[in-house]
Amino acid sequence: MKLAVIIPAAGTSTRFGHGDKLSQDLGGRRLLLRAVEAFVKREETTSLVVAAPPQDIPGFKERFGPQLSFHGATIVEGGASERWESVRNALAVIPEDTTHVAVHDAARPLVSQELLNRILDAAQVHSAVIPGVPISSTLKRVGDETVKATKDEGIADAILGAPDAETGVPLARMVTETIPRRNVVAIQTPQVFEKELLDRAYAQDDLMGATDDAMLVEKLGERVVVVEGDPCNIKVTTQQDLELVRRLV
Repeated sequence: MKLAVIIPAAGTSTRFGHGDKLSQDLGGRRLLLRAVEAFVKREETTSLVVAAPPQDIPGFKERFGPQLSFHGATIVEGGASERWESVRNALAVIPEDTTHVAVHDAARPLVSQELLNRILDAAQVHSAVIPGVPISSTLKRVGDETVKATKDEGIADAILGAPDAETGVPLARMVTETIPRRNVVAIQTPQVFEKELLDRAYAQDDLMGATDDAMLVEKLGERVVVVEGDPCNIKVTTQQDLELVRRLV
């Protein structure tokens, strides 16, 4: 196996709040570098590409360029709006002799070698492999529109959180259905594909709205298999996620 690793790192991290999420310190190493370094010493890894924010490539290179260069990584311009743009740009520069491609979220710094072993072993047999963890919580779909509280607002505040800044009414949304959780899993990264298959997936005309690479492979009608993920392979999206990951580190 000759594995190219793609790290999409071009997101704006609007839900994280203040500060550069990927530069956050985790036990003396920046968050992004922990995600990258999980692959560096793997014998399967033959190339590594990081997709940087298009609006701040000079700043990104200043923050991470020396360390990424030390690991032999190539920095490319990422997508301006959607994740798939970053992966497509990175696919264009990986070596021709690559047999497999792993796509891993830059914000998942705790990917373990045990998880990588599990995914890459499966990728020797299957052309599209993704990790997933079972859902333990009840799942409900809610409507898009918010509804006003009809009970005592003090009680509503305690249950629903702070009121909306404009209306002063606690935000709430109506439940439209309960979703059966049997056989439902939460998908993680890295997702590993045969290069030829991922190239075909990204050659499709309509890529809009794809939230992961497996979704594009599914659109081809090709089989995607799920292996056991890792609950500690957390994606840092909010400040609370960062604090949890720091505790795990």
